[in-house]
Amino acid sequence: METKLPIYKKLLVTFRVEPGCLGPQGPDYVEEFCVFAKHKLKNHHGHCLRWAIKPRYDKSLPELEFQFKNSIVSRENADKYMNSFDIDIDVFEEGLEESLADLIDVFFER
Repeated sequence: METKLPIYKKLLVTFRVEPGCLGPQGPDYVEEFCVFAKHKLKNHHGHCLRWAIKPRYDKSLPELEFQFKNSIVSRENADKYMNSFDIDIDVFEEGLEESLADLIDVFFER
């Protein structure tokens, strides 16, 4: 069993969801979907990661962002952090994209 870190030692993963990826009515559902997705993902690598799933209203903000102790962390440093927990960042990112696509289907099937 993996040891859970205290919150202040966890890497925060912020994923910003484009309203359009939820279909033509996406803007009507994106806030609710983000709450739903965060709840579903909270235990995914929960021993070392925290999650923030937010709508991406501002296109100048990145879709995926990492933070540690309220500071933005480069992908390279996030990779080093994740590697210390045997998490491959490329596999992680691919899996996250797939998980969110699956969650969109589940969200609309409810």
